[in-house]
Amino acid sequence: MSADLANAGLPVPADDAVDDVVADFVAAVGDRRRDCAVVHDGAAVTYGDLAARVEVAAAHYRLHRTGSDAADLVGVLVSHTPAVVEHLLGVLQAGATYCPIDATLPAARKNALAAVLGLDRLHAIAGDPRGATNLPVEVVGGDLVAACPERTLNVPRPGDAAYVLCTSGSTGTPKAVVVSRQSLTTTVRALRSVFALRPEDRVLQFASLGWDTCLEEILPALTSGATLVFDDEAHTRSFPRFVRMLSHRRVTVVDLPTAFWHELVLYLYEHGIELPNCVRLVVIGGERVDPTRLRQWREMATAHVRLLNTYGCTETTMITHAVELAGPHADVDCATGDAPLGRALPHVVDHVTGDGELLVSGACLATGYLGLTDRTATDFEVADHGTGPTRWFHTGDIVTRGDGGLLHPRGRRDDQVKVLGVRVDPAEVEAELTAHPAVAAAVVMGERRLGQMSLHAYVVATAGVTPAELKGSLRARLPHQFVPARVTFVPALQYTSSGKVDRAATQRAATTEENEGARP
Repeated sequence: MSADLANAGLPVPADDAVDDVVADFVAAVGDRRRDCAVVHDGAAVTYGDLAARVEVAAAHYRLHRTGSDAADLVGVLVSHTPAVVEHLLGVLQAGATYCPIDATLPAARKNALAAVLGLDRLHAIAGDPRGATNLPVEVVGGDLVAACPERTLNVPRPGDAAYVLCTSGSTGTPKAVVVSRQSLTTTVRALRSVFALRPEDRVLQFASLGWDTCLEEILPALTSGATLVFDDEAHTRSFPRFVRMLSHRRVTVVDLPTAFWHELVLYLYEHGIELPNCVRLVVIGGERVDPTRLRQWREMATAHVRLLNTYGCTETTMITHAVELAGPHADVDCATGDAPLGRALPHVVDHVTGDGELLVSGACLATGYLGLTDRTATDFEVADHGTGPTRWFHTGDIVTRGDGGLLHPRGRRDDQVKVLGVRVDPAEVEAELTAHPAVAAAVVMGERRLGQMSLHAYVVATAGVTPAELKGSLRARLPHQFVPARVTFVPALQYTSSGKVDRAATQRAATTEENEGARP
């Protein structure tokens, strides 16, 4: 893949080789072969058995590599089952590049992601849910290990691509972010320390599998000898069932989108229910912490639970900043104002520009955007901010720095928003809306309602279409976080003197019309 990266304008991997996250997993297997590695709805798999399954997957992916120089992009269909671990570690062990596509996504979205990644096929574990797709699907399994001559542990170069994940794009097309094995390994090792993971921990797999939050659940757990818990009850959207599941599965660590945590806190507080005593760490992140929910959390019997607020971007490999908002070692006062984003982790360097934008540097940086040379050069700028010429990622987040290096959120320099912890560029939703034959123009904005961020679309449409029909069209093409909660028809969009859409003016005009849900 070195040639692919060079052609895309991305840095070419170095020639030296080091151990990485795969070696960390192998070490954990050696220490805890008979212990539980993953459990799904109560069915346990030991570290020894998991290692054997990973080797089968790795053999499959070695046989399907097309290049001998470096890794190939491997598209895999994933779901909330242990099969995702077999895929992830199997691809990495084979020296390939992990490109997950959530099996629950609409078929059109799967095909769009595959096109961005340049995939001509997908892979699935036998028996795992797949869903519709236009691409051929190859099933991993069978006696492939003996057929593959390369059975030794692959120790790749640190700059080789570990995974590629797609984020929302301002052009209406997702951007593919390439993350190196060095960045992945550095971050995973840092998070094992930040989370204070130990073999006795039981970590819930909760996050959507197309976003990098799932990697901060899976890899730190399985490289520290802990147990990774999969449970269907976690995804029912029923808080009573979710809380019972935490207790029943003896979960000690949960990593939740801040929006979900808000709802969970409200449920616990209003019903006088305590979080199960087994939970020792709750990691949140993705959007602003609601002060009322934080106050309610602190008023409950949660003094023993570490509440860790985190911040990071796909382009900076999971988490780069963290702060303990509550718990045994909390050192911030959030009685008034917004909760801080956190401090830079030891492997991260940050800088706040004169206009308040947060820049991030260090071993956490992604390689860049696959196939987007100019965008990579712009967003990953080489500049001197007091430490000599250094590569920095422009996060687009506006912050202020407070006491002890804590960063506090102050908004965005663009229109991006976080919905249920997922970064959404409204332009991508607007592109899908305007592709509808009944839509002449559309603008999409993030709006905070009842403490939660959601999307609101303002649409100029022809007669004969309803908000429900437009939402249905979007659901068939986009992840659910990208579907606006509200669709308002307007006679026309408002524009600035320079010809750009005036979002605020459009919103004000629509509010005065009081026409949500009306036919155009």
